[in-house]
Amino acid sequence: MDILKVLSRGIKKPARAAGTAPPGSTAANIPSAGTKTRPQLYHDDVGTGRAQKRKRSGDEEEGDGKSSAADLPEVDFFAARDHKAKPARTESEPEPRTEPETGTAPAEPSRELTEDECRQILRSHRLKYTLLAGTLPRESDGENKRKKKKKKAKTEEKGKKEKQEGFYPRPLVSFSELRGDYGVAAQLMENIKGESYKIPTEVQLGSLPLLLRPSSALPGYDISGGEDATVDFMAVAPTGSGKTISFLIPTINRILKRREKEGLDRIHELEAVVIVPTRELAFQIVNEGRKLTTGTGLRVLQMKKGMQIAAEVGKRMSLDEESDEESDDASDSEEDSAAGASKAPLAKADILVTTPLALLNFLTNDEAKGNRVLPTVRTLILDEADVLLDPLFLDQTSGVWSACTNPDLQASFWSATMPSNIETLITDRLTTLATQPRPLIRLVVGLKDTAVPNVTHKLLYTASEAGKLLAIRQLLRPHSSDTSIPTIRPPFLVFTQTIERAAALESELRYDIPLEAGGSTRIASLHSGLIDSARSSIMKRFRAGEIWVLITTDVLARGVDFAGVNGIVNYDFPPSAATYVHRAGRTGRAGREGGMAITLYTKEDIPHAKTVANVIAASDKQAGKTGADAGVQKWLLDALPDVSKEEKKRLKRGVESRRSGAKAKITSQSGWERKREGNKMGAIEASKKRQAEIRRERRSRGDSKRGEDEEWGGFED
Repeated sequence: MDILKVLSRGIKKPARAAGTAPPGSTAANIPSAGTKTRPQLYHDDVGTGRAQKRKRSGDEEEGDGKSSAADLPEVDFFAARDHKAKPARTESEPEPRTEPETGTAPAEPSRELTEDECRQILRSHRLKYTLLAGTLPRESDGENKRKKKKKKAKTEEKGKKEKQEGFYPRPLVSFSELRGDYGVAAQLMENIKGESYKIPTEVQLGSLPLLLRPSSALPGYDISGGEDATVDFMAVAPTGSGKTISFLIPTINRILKRREKEGLDRIHELEAVVIVPTRELAFQIVNEGRKLTTGTGLRVLQMKKGMQIAAEVGKRMSLDEESDEESDDASDSEEDSAAGASKAPLAKADILVTTPLALLNFLTNDEAKGNRVLPTVRTLILDEADVLLDPLFLDQTSGVWSACTNPDLQASFWSATMPSNIETLITDRLTTLATQPRPLIRLVVGLKDTAVPNVTHKLLYTASEAGKLLAIRQLLRPHSSDTSIPTIRPPFLVFTQTIERAAALESELRYDIPLEAGGSTRIASLHSGLIDSARSSIMKRFRAGEIWVLITTDVLARGVDFAGVNGIVNYDFPPSAATYVHRAGRTGRAGREGGMAITLYTKEDIPHAKTVANVIAASDKQAGKTGADAGVQKWLLDALPDVSKEEKKRLKRGVESRRSGAKAKITSQSGWERKREGNKMGAIEASKKRQAEIRRERRSRGDSKRGEDEEWGGFED
């Protein structure tokens, strides 16, 4: 051995080529690693028979020479097109279609699918439709229709609930069908192609045909209005499944078609209002809307303070005092800006995206003339409808809804969770306000009110608040030798219960990331206590990858799309199962696999931990995870106590001990250290008070002499 070579070796590790993994390790399968998206979460192998059970892959019968393919050809309508080799086409497969050289979608309609084929595709992707209100009569009902009405009347008299007949609308096989089959405008099709939308997700597959042209989506049904007919729609689909595109495309197309028909060109008129719970979600929808409206002449704007939009003065809307109190509590600056809003020029918008309070303040800010109404609005969209119709936002949302007085108003409701009481509220309100009865159709994708199946869910017991702080510090070190802590790589989100706890956790973790990795600049907190410019700056830095750990409240729990977030951490236990579903949905967007949702819980969370455990168990069941792969083991489900209704109501505002008091603080100091620090600070304050009292006594005596050991108190007035 040459001793000179040994002594002259460098101590630095050799640099690896970009994109290569370290020796002996496997490629990372996380959302931020650029893994391929999987737009369609479900694609089961189902048969044509209603009673036929689903077969697992590889369970083909052998011995008799027959397989399931002999009974029903396996046709993958959603597979990527292979240009090298074209397999033989079966009878049930649609005719191949070639696109023109211009690149636009073909204008001629494609082959219509039979009802059995529609049923097979919808069941394969776990899509279920329900008619919540109105009727969908068939074109050739005749005498059967009258008999069903009589039978239904008798059943209602007896108090029994009649089972509704199932219906199977035509699904959207490919985005290229939008032009020929559903009459989507040419420029909108160009924008859709420019955004590389090829394979529709489940919610797009099931909602776009009904929202674009119900007469084509439901052949054989008598839908009044023909091609111009509309239906009210409700979609319950997993987070990150493309709901924004599902309601933007029909809204933009409806405006373009109406203006083309009436000969209106480059004239801006407010025709659609999208209501969302947070400003971050509003900004995101505006950004997506502007991409789809490029070259169409339509304008998508976000409602801001002081903005003026075209409206008419209508009769006084009845709003509860609670709505006025919430408006006053929002901010005094909003009232000041509303008072001088009449001086601002009108904002020319075709589609307005707003929070309910921002638009309601504009509609109700003129007490002398009365409240304004929006008669030109023909489309009303409630994104995250379950929270918008929750008591916290109900009065504000109802006020905006009442201001949309157009008799042809179409309403749609979108969320990943939809409780039954919200569905009842929507049905009753549509029935009351509608001048013409319109069907209300609900679409459920997968299992209702469950988290996305492509995310790994974990429950981690930490016993106490100090244990939670220790656990999250271990999560910041992905190469820790402790195998009991799951591995999660930045960037990720951390959810806390209150604004104070978010700020405290940020200051506590500020120096846990080494300086060579960016130090305190890699950690930030975002909550409603920050001004708009600060929130916008943090969002931009997080999307750009400058921030690795973003600590936030539930202000970012809904709707906001982060494509490269590797996971989320529930530092504080979610107040409800719906909150957990939305928090966990910030990772695993568009079917990306490798995301992780970790929930820390202490002994104080055990009485209501089963709410989240049941959601995790249902999601694992959808994904086929059993045994050690499951996020919640069966023994834990059996050991956790059932949650009563009182506990659920009590938990809506979070755990009581974390709202205020000593336990609400997040700190690494022990109780004894905090007590010693408090005694020290108390002694200093007491000494200052004594010195100030001595100086006051001297001034009252007029004593200007100072002893040698006395402290000079400064020049007296």
